[in-house]
Amino acid sequence: MMYRIGVVGPSWSLERILEIAKEFEQGMEFVALPYEEPEETKKIVKDNNKKIHTWLFSGELPYEIARKVLGSNENLLYIPHTESSLYKSFLNIIYSPEKLIKRLSIDIFSYSNLFEEAVEQLSMTFNEIYVKKFESDDINMEELLHFHLDLWESKKIDGAITCFPKIYKHLKEAGLPVEWMSTSRMEIRQTLRILTEKIKGFYLKDTQIGVEIIEIEHFESIMQNAKSSYDLQFLELRLKEILLKFCEQLNGSLIEKGYGKYVIFSSRGAIEREIPMLEHTLEQLSLESESTVVVGIGFGETAFSAEINAQVSIRQSKEMPERKILIVQDNGKITESIGKKEEITYSFRTEDKDFLQKLKKGNISVKTFHKIDALIRKMGWNDFTTKDLAAHLNMTDRNARRIVTDLCEVGLIECIGEESSSFRGRPSKLYRLK
Repeated sequence: MMYRIGVVGPSWSLERILEIAKEFEQGMEFVALPYEEPEETKKIVKDNNKKIHTWLFSGELPYEIARKVLGSNENLLYIPHTESSLYKSFLNIIYSPEKLIKRLSIDIFSYSNLFEEAVEQLSMTFNEIYVKKFESDDINMEELLHFHLDLWESKKIDGAITCFPKIYKHLKEAGLPVEWMSTSRMEIRQTLRILTEKIKGFYLKDTQIGVEIIEIEHFESIMQNAKSSYDLQFLELRLKEILLKFCEQLNGSLIEKGYGKYVIFSSRGAIEREIPMLEHTLEQLSLESESTVVVGIGFGETAFSAEINAQVSIRQSKEMPERKILIVQDNGKITESIGKKEEITYSFRTEDKDFLQKLKKGNISVKTFHKIDALIRKMGWNDFTTKDLAAHLNMTDRNARRIVTDLCEVGLIECIGEESSSFRGRPSKLYRLK
């Protein structure tokens, strides 16, 4: 399989990246997607995301813009500026043909403390350095340009360093000694090596076996209520037709187990890519059978381990008040709400004996604790209430209070205060994971 790599950045950067990428082309197709302004990254990733397997960005700025648009950084990689690229810029600008430059202006990404760390390690000193920081969602090119120009015109600087080729061009035209802070060949090559390893991981992931167990619930009642055996056989044929169309999309194989149970064998990559079609298929099956449909997905190195994990998945789904698509992996990780904003991954295993003892004492399952832990980390909560847990984990307030109380008693959660409220009634207690 040929992996399409979308390479995003200004044209000058892409030329250098693609030249070095020729050394790494085996199994990869590099697609150049240049922009004039960093904000164009939003449209580029939206328009091309379905055609691209992995994104490579020329720097942290377009990467951050894309991450916010896509809501994930799983298939994103950027070439980082390191101290070497900043030192290269310093050397090029300081020993300018015009004069020795000791007063400098620089614009730099606010997320990075690269500048401070690099300057701290330099023995050379500048008379003046003016720094302008910017963020990915607040870039004003005119403001950045005038930051440098105003300092130049007021004779406060002798030269400038910028992250933007466009600003570099304008400053050059204005006669200001300027250096574009570009990534070095070493940084590009190192990132491409990381990308190659990442692609190998995707390949292994794609070739891992995936199993989907699909079950029409209450099928025995459907059989009993059928007007004749022919009606039941026609229903089973219609259900099988829906599943065969889905199976064809997965390039998988379908096995009918009887009594409304079906098993599909395919690859992990195909199953993950076709989650939206799975949701559509489940809706069709539910409408046709006039019953709820439950599915379990398992991944594994062998068909046997993948099927075992799918059985674990379907059992977990049946225990939930609302039927969800769950994926169970070989490493004991469960993923819920795949592809949605509320997607969450947690473990149902642990080898920590002391931790297990505490959970056993509190009568809490490993899965429940890890699910709470994963939710808190995903939401970025410093503290939470039992109502927060109940709302996001689809459980009653009473059940959430019981779980939190039990976890407090065994020392895994602590009460840190109360939440002030303008409404009548008792204020909610605030909790934190220890």
